[in-house]
Amino acid sequence: MELSVVILNYNVRYFLEQCIRSVQLATKNLNSEIIVIDNDSKDDSCKMVKELFPSVILIENKVNVGFSKANNQAVAIAKGEYVCILNPDTVVSEDTFTQALAYARKLPNMGALGVRLMDGTGNFLPESKRNLPTPKVSVLKLSGFANKYYCNHISEEGEGEVDVLVGAFMLLKKSIYNQVGGFDEDYFMYGEDIDLSYKITKAGYANHYLGKTTVLHYKGESTKKDDAYFERFYGAMQIFFRKHFNTNPLFEKSVSVGVALAKKMHKLNVSSQKREDLKVESNYFITENLSLVEKLSAATASVFQMISKNIPLENSVENSLLVFDVDYISYKEIFEIMKQLKQKNNVFRIRPSNSNFIIGSDQSDEKGGVTVF
Repeated sequence: MELSVVILNYNVRYFLEQCIRSVQLATKNLNSEIIVIDNDSKDDSCKMVKELFPSVILIENKVNVGFSKANNQAVAIAKGEYVCILNPDTVVSEDTFTQALAYARKLPNMGALGVRLMDGTGNFLPESKRNLPTPKVSVLKLSGFANKYYCNHISEEGEGEVDVLVGAFMLLKKSIYNQVGGFDEDYFMYGEDIDLSYKITKAGYANHYLGKTTVLHYKGESTKKDDAYFERFYGAMQIFFRKHFNTNPLFEKSVSVGVALAKKMHKLNVSSQKREDLKVESNYFITENLSLVEKLSAATASVFQMISKNIPLENSVENSLLVFDVDYISYKEIFEIMKQLKQKNNVFRIRPSNSNFIIGSDQSDEKGGVTVF
């Protein structure tokens, strides 16, 4: 088997459904499997997987064992030569896995591979490619100086070696995953991807970034960034530093100060970055299914104009809600339109194939939204 896609879920039923549907589209010509491992979700995620995706392998944990342990559980039963660790709040392009596997196979010293990630507003996520967060770099980032934290010598759509990838999408050989011990279970949540990336490079492999295929990562849906988030995240970074670097009391104090500063700066940034200026003036549904347009209009008490995907949108659409019907337009095309229209005060929603809901997120660090119709 070529590929095992591992998706760890926790209480994001609709995002998970869209994720699985997109993976199925992207793997239809590959010898592959999808493994969903659920960390004791209290919604109907597991019921949905069983009913809608009977071919998907489902592992149901009775407690939340954390990110590392759960992914290790799933990889242990994976049959693929390659495994892809994938967040449930992601959507892959139709060509993502074929492009990623082709790139990985041509490099004999390949470690893990990451791709271009963008959020629900169409903006690039810089954590797609990162430098090694040494103690000095991390303290600088906590203080608001992130230039050396991200791998800026490679363009968004470029390719090349990077130190650290994000756990939302990591593709690598299962043999390498096992060789380095998989995700370190000392981490419950956050920091695991940095640790795994570093272990891979220490084992003599090179991690890479491939920017010519895009994955949508809503990012905020699984994680609310409150004070507890910062404590967990930077607590994980302290674990990483203690494992791999020589630390001292002065450094520990610097990190603590940095955490406090980060909390304050985040609250200021969130209040200043709220998209309060967004006033939707028009609603568009990119589809050829009039029945869907009528159902969504009735459910939202709004008027949607049905438009063709063949109509150029770049210069004519602003201050608008755009809904994309995946039964009519591909994810790859959707992502390109989002990228083109992101600066014109537009908001985006996707209706996944064969589904009765639209889904999206208007800010990369906030919970996404779902409308069922």
